[in-house]
Amino acid sequence: MIRYLTIALVLAAATGASAQTYPDKPVHIVVPFTAGSATDVVARAVAQQLSKAMGQPFVVENKPGAGGSIGAAQVAKAAPDGYMLLVHSSGHTVNPSIFPNLTYDTAKDLMGVSLLAQQPNILVAAPSKGWKTVSDLVKAAKAEPGKVTFASAGTGSGTHMNAEKFKLRAGIDALHIPYRGTPEALTDTINARVDYFFAPVIAGLAMVRDGRLAALAVGSEKRSSVLPDVPTTQESGIAGSAYNFWVGMLAPAGTPPALIARLNAEVKTALASPEIKERLGALGADASPTTPAEFDKMIALELVENAALVKEAGIKVQ
Repeated sequence: MIRYLTIALVLAAATGASAQTYPDKPVHIVVPFTAGSATDVVARAVAQQLSKAMGQPFVVENKPGAGGSIGAAQVAKAAPDGYMLLVHSSGHTVNPSIFPNLTYDTAKDLMGVSLLAQQPNILVAAPSKGWKTVSDLVKAAKAEPGKVTFASAGTGSGTHMNAEKFKLRAGIDALHIPYRGTPEALTDTINARVDYFFAPVIAGLAMVRDGRLAALAVGSEKRSSVLPDVPTTQESGIAGSAYNFWVGMLAPAGTPPALIARLNAEVKTALASPEIKERLGALGADASPTTPAEFDKMIALELVENAALVKEAGIKVQ
């Protein structure tokens, strides 16, 4: 018994020491979406601050595809040593319901470090569509069921789920066009190759401000601080259509608690920095740090909620 206790104490001490000396080499942050996406913008802002604070590069790597599940699988299978992390979006809790052959278990193979940011999606369309309000869009969709199209950053992404929830609550029949990422979806929305898109505010704000896109509403519970005159979809008459779009950091399951605690503390400090607050705030995103346990609890709840939404919407992989 004394021997086992001694071994346990030695291991605990070693884990604590490694947390104090971590990191002693570059840390890789996998973003499972394209460069320039909302998730990518948040990840790079946080990575820059962590690099300064922790004395080693935090390198962002984009691994897009399959609604973020390709990048997530890479991190889920990585060594649980803190040197490969994942920054994902709310689509993380959707993938188990639409990709039946995931090579990882969302609930068991990844663990939360912290929620990073929350932001609304903006319901946008090309000005050439002539739509000024949500009502205009709904009337057009009801006049030609199945003809109006909407973009997403990929099946199961937060942009997709926001649009599906809106479509259900508005009682319209619109055709989903999934893209590789947000930048591609924005380009085709601007050029009216697709009719509308629930664009993350971080990615779409500049295009709304310069008139390349018309903002009809925001998909969140409350209005955006950077677009205070744009109503929510609920204020526009679509009850129950609000959707929470978030970005958060995760690590492989089994990462030592001391390392998770160290990362969580550093992330909270980074998100409290004036640089990040100003950068994210100017783009309409709210820094939203949590404890690892709080983030894990939120993920568990959303896995259930999104499973119900996927079933109701009849979403299938395209």
